[in-house]
Amino acid sequence: MKAVIIGDVFVTADQFEEAIKQWDAPIDQVVKLSWGPNKKEEFQEAILEIERSGPEAVSPPKGLLEQIVDADLLLVHFAPVSQIVLEAAQQLKVIGTCRGGMEHINLAFAKSRGIPVVNVIRNAEAVADFTIGLIYSETRNIARSHHALKAGKWVKDFPNYSYTKSVKDQIVGIVGLGNIGRIVAKNLIALGIPVIGSDPYVTSQELSEEGIEINLVSLDELFEAASIVTVHVRLSEETKGLIKENHILKMKKDSYLINTSRAEVMEEKPLCEALVNKQIAGAAIDVFWQEPIPQGHPLLLCDNVTLTPHIAGDTVDALPKSPIKLVENLKKTLKLEKIEA
Repeated sequence: MKAVIIGDVFVTADQFEEAIKQWDAPIDQVVKLSWGPNKKEEFQEAILEIERSGPEAVSPPKGLLEQIVDADLLLVHFAPVSQIVLEAAQQLKVIGTCRGGMEHINLAFAKSRGIPVVNVIRNAEAVADFTIGLIYSETRNIARSHHALKAGKWVKDFPNYSYTKSVKDQIVGIVGLGNIGRIVAKNLIALGIPVIGSDPYVTSQELSEEGIEINLVSLDELFEAASIVTVHVRLSEETKGLIKENHILKMKKDSYLINTSRAEVMEEKPLCEALVNKQIAGAAIDVFWQEPIPQGHPLLLCDNVTLTPHIAGDTVDALPKSPIKLVENLKKTLKLEKIEA
């Protein structure tokens, strides 16, 4: 069986190869390729292009069209797997990607060809931890007070001063109850914080079976009821612009919005206006419509927002371990050990 593995600046082909060695599968040929810029900042720009426009927006990795023809297994991190790549594949049995999002893969065409795609949620715990950190930081002015002290200022009166209260006395609304949203819910419940959720693809029974006892409401109801809204939905054609001006307008004056998913799931202008005009108490944002966020952006001028540079999922162990987790998922899901070359 032939495996084609495509590394990049974050997850190398060598790391993929080491993970494959732990797999008792009949792989007798491994082809290592690479994709993307070597500088992480430039690579991030390529990622954003794929997230906005899909795998067809960028060129396939060099050498892939030739090597994929007789490949049985394709493993990637963020390398684009477009229709032209899949059309060239004559005997591809499975595609594996060591990340949760799959916007870099033409899933519809892979499905039409009967090629399964296996992914791995490598940093759900990290993002969930970061989200709760942002909730406390924003609602209790932790980052702002630190910044003021470093600047030689003893500040205790912040824009949200009249709204400051214990998180346990507020309702947290979770938009999106996938892997990350569920971990956030479990952790908040463990802290004794009231939680509601909104996700059209999840049932109360499903959550209850995982020990998550929360009320599921519509998106409109969530924005009306929650004091803190935290967003955990994947970016897709369906979710792009999911959170609109009417949702922001439903938020109470003492409420907060947290986003560690993707910026494009909400409309930019209504959120910026709500913060500038103090229509809501504040926000904590880890993802932006353009990254890095451009100088002069309205969010940079707001005194009621906590901003971080898309680091919610960044931990030292998440990326290096992701190929190993992917191989484990491939074993469990497909039992490829039984596939004969």
